Amino acid sequence: MSQPLPLPFPWLTLRDGTFLSIPANEIHRIPIPDGACVQGSIDNWLFLMHKSSMDNHNVCSLMNPFSKATLELPDLVAVWKRQTSYYSHCKPIFYKLVVPSPLDSSPDSPVAALIMDDGNSHTLCISQPPIATSSLRARSNKYPRLYLSDIVFFNRKLYGLDGSGKLYIIDLDNDLGISSIECIIDALGDISGIPQYLPGMVCMSREYLVECGGKLLMVVRWFNVMPLPINDDDVFENTRTVALQVFEADLCSSPNRWRSATELGGHALFVGQRSSKSLPARECSGYHEDCIYFMFDYDWPTSSANPLRDSGVYNIRNGTIAPLMSGTSAASLHRVGQWRPTWFFPPEAV
Repeated sequence: MSQPLPLPFPWLTLRDGTFLSIPANEIHRIPIPDGACVQGSIDNWLFLMHKSSMDNHNVCSLMNPFSKATLELPDLVAVWKRQTSYYSHCKPIFYKLVVPSPLDSSPDSPVAALIMDDGNSHTLCISQPPIATSSLRARSNKYPRLYLSDIVFFNRKLYGLDGSGKLYIIDLDNDLGISSIECIIDALGDISGIPQYLPGMVCMSREYLVECGGKLLMVVRWFNVMPLPINDDDVFENTRTVALQVFEADLCSSPNRWRSATELGGHALFVGQRSSKSLPARECSGYHEDCIYFMFDYDWPTSSANPLRDSGVYNIRNGTIAPLMSGTSAASLHRVGQWRPTWFFPPEAV
């Protein structure tokens, strides 16, 4: 009996509309609809946006570029506008889409989208494509204390995370309306704060929610904060990742709590603002066990920065960070365009 081929290493979308295969340092091109820009991904599906030629509204969709299957989504910009003040001068800058089941096997799956704008506000949209069934804005009058920095489906339930370690469960009713939001972990507690091995550094953090081997994990990524560069168009020019921490949500204790994690059960994690995923490293080509892969995807849409500028591979066993690519290869990826950097997982070698 033949063994299944290992899954290839994920690609990285580049701003000019191409894909980078990292281990081989190869550039790939895949046809997508004219005028569409990649704004994120779910596994091997791309989240696309383009302007309608009919009435100039935003057309949003998910597309599997290999099977050509397409899933129409609601206009997420319109959803965001309905939840935002009429006088707001902000605009969306990041989108994170998640599903409870793989789209290849469950094309009728509901889709949850977290929309982040440049006013540091977050809007959550639930849809049964192509219809938006429910939406809310964090820090609104109805949810004044709610802040969402990431979302994930875990055991078919939707969870949200804020920037201080609070974990929320977002209950959906049979019509995919948001029926309740409950904080189930209030904070990191005595394991919070900048890691002790970063003395004297001024740091900020970013958090990611990831399902990994039947566990719900929070990855905390620490950046050193340097003086602002002269060129204000690139406020993150001198920012670099200096440490990562991993915490597991213990949902069986009373009360629920975060626990420090020291291994990933042989998995590899790929984290990002627009897509995060875990896979068993032994089933994949080029993956390293108990490692976290990250890239530079937290810049402003107007930036043309290299997505490998602040990228790396963090080994949770020994706490080291290795380059994602060699310096020569990484330096050549300063490309200009409208696409946004995200992880993309081809189903087979291409």
